[in-house]
Amino acid sequence: MELSVMGGSRAVVKVGGLKICREFGVCGLRASEVPWWRRRVCVGRKSHEVRLRAKVKAKMTAEEPAEATKALWDLSDAATGLRPVSGLRLHVGLPLDTVSECHTVNHAKAITAGLKALKLMGVDGVELPVWWGLVERDSLGKYEWSGYLAVAEMVQKVGLKLHMSLCFHACREIKLALPDWVCRINENHPGLFFTDRSGNQCNDCLSFAVDDLPVLDGKTPIQVYQGFFESFKSTFAHFMGSTITVVYEQHRRHFQDITVGLGPDGELRYPSGHLASKINNDPPGVGEFQCYDQHILNHLKQHAEEMGNPLWGNSGPHDAPSYNDSPTVNRFFKDEGGSWEMPYGDFFLSWYSSQLISHGDRILSLASTAFRDTPVSISGRVPIIHSWCKTRSHASELTAGFYNTVNRDGYEPVAAIFAKHSCEMILPGMDLLDEHMPHHSSPQSLLEQIKAACKKHGVIICGENASASVLPGGFQEIRRNLLSDESRVNTFMYQRMGASFFSPEHFPLFSEFVRGLRPLELHPDDVLEEDSLPVSSEAGIDLHVQVV
Repeated sequence: MELSVMGGSRAVVKVGGLKICREFGVCGLRASEVPWWRRRVCVGRKSHEVRLRAKVKAKMTAEEPAEATKALWDLSDAATGLRPVSGLRLHVGLPLDTVSECHTVNHAKAITAGLKALKLMGVDGVELPVWWGLVERDSLGKYEWSGYLAVAEMVQKVGLKLHMSLCFHACREIKLALPDWVCRINENHPGLFFTDRSGNQCNDCLSFAVDDLPVLDGKTPIQVYQGFFESFKSTFAHFMGSTITVVYEQHRRHFQDITVGLGPDGELRYPSGHLASKINNDPPGVGEFQCYDQHILNHLKQHAEEMGNPLWGNSGPHDAPSYNDSPTVNRFFKDEGGSWEMPYGDFFLSWYSSQLISHGDRILSLASTAFRDTPVSISGRVPIIHSWCKTRSHASELTAGFYNTVNRDGYEPVAAIFAKHSCEMILPGMDLLDEHMPHHSSPQSLLEQIKAACKKHGVIICGENASASVLPGGFQEIRRNLLSDESRVNTFMYQRMGASFFSPEHFPLFSEFVRGLRPLELHPDDVLEEDSLPVSSEAGIDLHVQVV
């Protein structure tokens, strides 16, 4: 079987003597040192053959339908030996800065070429981060959606589906802050952001303690988020049921996918590691408790008084380590005789975790209510905080807000709130292997624990990889998680399109991964051509893809 691809034009598939032509655009890949937005999408070169599984619609002649069908279906399993995943939706994340601060589409031509390549491969759709700091940047209630509408139209034109993530956090990677007017309010009236015991603020997201307080020009954050949801819903109404839609093959029902941000990096957690060192920090530290802003301290004080121990409400633990410390530094997290197992430790950790879960409950409830009159599937992201999870205290999980220890399952109450609001749970890290981690870390066992909690409460899972730099064995681990008989994963979102995604080192591996999940399909709606088409790239390099 042979597949030839012409940049920006069409693809020709040869199966024996049969030639199948599909009008579609896909382009060549330039050298790996060139920035990704200046490259055209790769399918191969004479000097670097790339195996690509393409979803090709075709019209077959009566003489060779069996040969064509068998060859196309054999292709999906040839390199993997595993069955395709029936009903699984596969999405790829668009770049974090897809929409610019000027509300235009960054690198629009490159993204369009990338979308066409993903469509040709059989990817179902893409995920688009939608930033609060861009849409409602200048003033409360003033929304600017033009850049995101342009992306939705691009995705619709190519024929992919669109999963939109509503992000209420800042992004350090692309140097994007929260809305300007929110930052100005905090400058005049500090207390909106999480604060550690040294007084350092984390301005990546709002403190959970202000959810229901009128701190944003007389409105509560919950009311502000509600306005954002309503504006989004009315602006993108004409895309619902078409572009921002996914079909569940089992039930033939249409759902729209929207992820709501639940905390820093969009995840349901405290920003416990926001000042941790990123250099020479192996093993990583446990992080710090983020419970020292004035509003959350008021909650703690009130709770301590209600429990009959008012002195416990003056501050967080005095004997906890710092950001880059191990659990054995100071007493709180020590495996033997640590304060976390004492009555005070249980009091504090129960309260700290309850604040996190209550916040998640409020946001998921708000989103579910806002979109209940639309065919929408709501999801939220829960992190895999696997550092130190082989210790008895699970220190990194505790500072992040998950009261999960050797004696207690901290993820059951999390799964319960997702089930309560019929929301899907996004779990990153499905590519991580214990063998690549420090001895105290086990991403695989932690992922299995959270998946078990989801199964118990009937929560559907959406999987993600931890980073684009998938380590050896990572793609196989993703497939294992997706193919597991116990898996409740219905969507996998590969993160994310960017500098390395279309590189010769990465894209062939991703293509093979997709080929293992997607059988080729033939449809009687394309054109046969007698002769092969010329194949060329922007740089004048002949392109050729041999599918074997």
